[in-house]
Amino acid sequence: MKAITFEEFGGPEVLRLTQVDEPHAGPGQVRLQVRAAGINPMDHKIRNGWLAEAFPTTFPAIPGNEASGVVDEVGEGVTGVAVGDEVFGLIAGGAYAEHAIAFVFARKPSGLGWAEAAALPVAALTAARDLDLLGVTADDTLLIHGAAGGVGTVAVQMGVARGATVIGTASAANHEYLRSLGAVPLAYGDGLVSRVRETAPQGVDAVYDIAGQGALPDSIELRGGTTDRIVTIADPTGAALGIPLSTAMATDGDRILAEAAQMAVDGKLRIVIAADLPLADAAKAMAQNETGHAQGKIVLHP
Repeated sequence: MKAITFEEFGGPEVLRLTQVDEPHAGPGQVRLQVRAAGINPMDHKIRNGWLAEAFPTTFPAIPGNEASGVVDEVGEGVTGVAVGDEVFGLIAGGAYAEHAIAFVFARKPSGLGWAEAAALPVAALTAARDLDLLGVTADDTLLIHGAAGGVGTVAVQMGVARGATVIGTASAANHEYLRSLGAVPLAYGDGLVSRVRETAPQGVDAVYDIAGQGALPDSIELRGGTTDRIVTIADPTGAALGIPLSTAMATDGDRILAEAAQMAVDGKLRIVIAADLPLADAAKAMAQNETGHAQGKIVLHP
């Protein structure tokens, strides 16, 4: 099958479109004929070797951990899904390919496109997990750093759906976009504490850091000097401040995916596709994703 691979750590230039052996579904897994694969920041961090200790890489490696597609092989113990079903979910390494193995998955509703379905798993599972960790409820004021990206846009909408006031930091070009999702946009960088206090004089109840751009000290100050109700998924320096990375997998991922997909079909969750590119353009797509300024998700299609 065709797949994007890399045989050494490095920038987008190490990616190659090659022929590799097809994978096969193991117990609890299904194999997909991939229709679309989502791109996430973790993909380029693994490709660069920055996460080698947490995610050991065997070369040649295929990037990508979320996709949508048609089931063409069902592993032992899988029930409720058959060959020919349209599904989406988390991939056991190797989404940038014609076939991939899903281990957390849900049926794709007919009203949800392939690209939108591929863009949903990581963002929905991550946002739902961390908003629960933060205990976000109605009447809370939630500050999200990096609110315009793939996880950010879903977290904003989930926070708004819970009744929270959501403040999102992003570049000025993304402010109107965040307003359209229900957030109050603010510029990141120097002077953030003052801008947040002016916008939310009542204070900030919870902080969700998706950007990993050094905003945790400001976040602690905005929370009155405590690390309580601050979560980061992107800043490894947080551990020194008492804020460990949030990485735990949700135990009910299938349910979360199904509910998020239905929200999207019902118009309660807007999934924004920044670009939908062919598999051969993976290097270009990854480079665009690495800028951190894309509005929504970038996806690939075989």
